[in-house]
Amino acid sequence: MHHLHAWHLAAALVALAAIGGSAAHAAEAAKVFRAGAYAIDVTPKTLPVIVNGGMRERTAAKVVDPLHARCLVLDDGATQLAIAVVDSCVLPRPLIDKAKAAAEAATGIPAAHMLVSATHTHSAPSVCAVLGTGAEEGYADYLAGRIAEGIATAAKRLAPARVGWGADRDPKNVFCRRYLMEPGTARTCRFTGHADDQCQMNPGYENPNAVRRTGPVDDEVSVLSVQSHDGRPLALLANYSTHYAGAPALSADYFAVFAEKIAEKLDAPDGFVAMMSNGTSGDANCCDFDHPRRPFDRFTVGADTAAAAERAYRRIEHRDWAPLEVRQRLLRLAIRKPTDDEVAEAKAYIEEHAKDAKPKNITDVYAWETVHLSRLPAAREIRLQVLRIGNLGIAAIPCEVYGSTGLRLKEKSPLKPTFTVSLANGFNGYIPPPEQHDLGGYTTWRARSSCLEPQAEPKIVASLTEMLGDVAPAGE
Repeated sequence: MHHLHAWHLAAALVALAAIGGSAAHAAEAAKVFRAGAYAIDVTPKTLPVIVNGGMRERTAAKVVDPLHARCLVLDDGATQLAIAVVDSCVLPRPLIDKAKAAAEAATGIPAAHMLVSATHTHSAPSVCAVLGTGAEEGYADYLAGRIAEGIATAAKRLAPARVGWGADRDPKNVFCRRYLMEPGTARTCRFTGHADDQCQMNPGYENPNAVRRTGPVDDEVSVLSVQSHDGRPLALLANYSTHYAGAPALSADYFAVFAEKIAEKLDAPDGFVAMMSNGTSGDANCCDFDHPRRPFDRFTVGADTAAAAERAYRRIEHRDWAPLEVRQRLLRLAIRKPTDDEVAEAKAYIEEHAKDAKPKNITDVYAWETVHLSRLPAAREIRLQVLRIGNLGIAAIPCEVYGSTGLRLKEKSPLKPTFTVSLANGFNGYIPPPEQHDLGGYTTWRARSSCLEPQAEPKIVASLTEMLGDVAPAGE
């Protein structure tokens, strides 16, 4: 009797386990992953417009190619998130917050679950006053509304979908643009907080005074792919760490060429949305200054990165469902402020040389930047964000980020793969690693384009690493 009772008990346990396993399998099968995408035109209706991305202000009176906010909404059944990649040089946080608030009201997706970034095209309307360039306030209001409309339209298109991720490489179009120079040969500028620059950005091709590059680059082309259930491409988010390729204004630069080329390579249907986000390109561009100038333009860079994205795409195993997680954190950082004596010197210079006109040279620009910085608070809160899509991690930083920073985040992240979207959820200038501050050079020069404390970069990396750990599955 005892053995018979044990046999019945074991059989019952096996049956219960089978029932439990079937229930778990059914619950997994019942989960539905949904996605919706939409690219909304954000080209200005009125011309000319101010264009930023340079030291001095310029305007554009024609449209070379249209600008877009390319939007993707994902839903795992419990969590929704939205990603928007906007054809703009930089996007200030108030503009992004306005867009997110309107999108939240329209969709119910929490603003904290939205990632909005700028591609960093240098040929789009200015929505942020920085260096010698003002802002088109009317266009900024229009752009915020269009971003919100784009996210809302993507949300309306939510439908069952499959998701996957992967990466390939394009080493052809990304090189460190900062060089350690022979003593006394690096370019310097008044009113920047540096008088003994050892480093120079863009030293020119085969410059004999250029000793070595100051850091590594990330040549990975990362890809997040979304398909309909029958395998048709629905959307693709890519990430690459070159600064931009260059284009006459107004233009979306290589970012739009990439979107067009990858759609062609995938034979994507109408409604497919591709987007290229800016990775960690703060000290990188397409120019290999160690060698003679090579021909490249937005069309070649777009085609090269699309080819790498296609290679990654062809290896992706799409999943019917993947969990979504989002974390957001505010980090308070000090502002590098000029001294009272530096401000007085800058004001005296402006009174004599640049009082009644837009800055006409680099010294004018940094004299005015000194005055602007003197009026800022002593510290600023920046918004950091991480997304988890299955095993994929995305770190979002509201700054221009060096390649070494992005590579370190990839190494430290428990989510594999991970990539970083720069100029996301605001604009707070360059964040050079502390040792790069010591070398000087443009990206360290004190201005609204580079104003955070020297320890900002390690503090940001530490916060994001912790946040990535928070969203990683247990045991990762």
